[in-house]
Amino acid sequence: MNILTFDIEEWFHILDFEETRNEEQWRTYEVRIYENVERLFRILEETNSRATFFIVGWIAKTYPDLVKQIAAKYQIGSHTMNHQLIWNQTPEEFREDVSSSVKFLEDLTGKKVTTFRVPGFSIRESEGWAFETLAELGITTDCSVFPAHHGHGGMPTYSRPVPSIISRNGITIREFPITTKLIGGHHIIFTGGGYFRLFPYPLIKRWSSQHDYLMSYIHPRDLDAGQPMLHGLPLKRKFKSYVGLKGAEAKLRRWLTDFQFTDVATAESQIDWSQVPVVKL
Repeated sequence: MNILTFDIEEWFHILDFEETRNEEQWRTYEVRIYENVERLFRILEETNSRATFFIVGWIAKTYPDLVKQIAAKYQIGSHTMNHQLIWNQTPEEFREDVSSSVKFLEDLTGKKVTTFRVPGFSIRESEGWAFETLAELGITTDCSVFPAHHGHGGMPTYSRPVPSIISRNGITIREFPITTKLIGGHHIIFTGGGYFRLFPYPLIKRWSSQHDYLMSYIHPRDLDAGQPMLHGLPLKRKFKSYVGLKGAEAKLRRWLTDFQFTDVATAESQIDWSQVPVVKL
């Protein structure tokens, strides 16, 4: 089971960076989301692939016509309203952030939003309350868990990185965790972001063939070799943000040609949820 997802953000939506933290700053940068989403449309059509688009609410508010185009063709989900790390928010702020994004997307597209991903896979064990909030807001399926430690959070006690049911205080949510690969004692995500851009395709292909379950995440900026350089990024962040941009589109096309990918909704319908692990938080 291979699941393709896109996190629909602008090229400057870099987490944990003071220069791109809020809406006022975002409005000063070049708009590249239209051409980047059009690129995704072409790739999907040419490879006969389906995908789920996790959309930042600010994108929907600022470019409603673009989001309507996405929703007319593909499954959409919430990626919060303002693209903040969950542990930088209070529970009340998180609730408002998710609630406003869900309402905005639903009002704009006329489609029910039941699928969610938190920015940066930043839910930790200490933010387990977030799953209760999501359930109360009508989210039935989550794709936020990184089943190990990582820079923005992670849940290392989530021992089986496979489709599961999260149970907490009487609520349940279906969970599709991100796929990781253990390299040199570190769990990395080779199915999206900087590591997908960094590693040569033969390695991506080999690792993909070793997994019965793949959850991917691609940002539009991951395929945008012409995007400007953000000034002030630390050297390590700059490398992770810009490495491999030139070859990423061709790599994604090969990946979607060599492996069949579908969206979250289709994958969800193919699973016997009475047989999956239950994770109690």
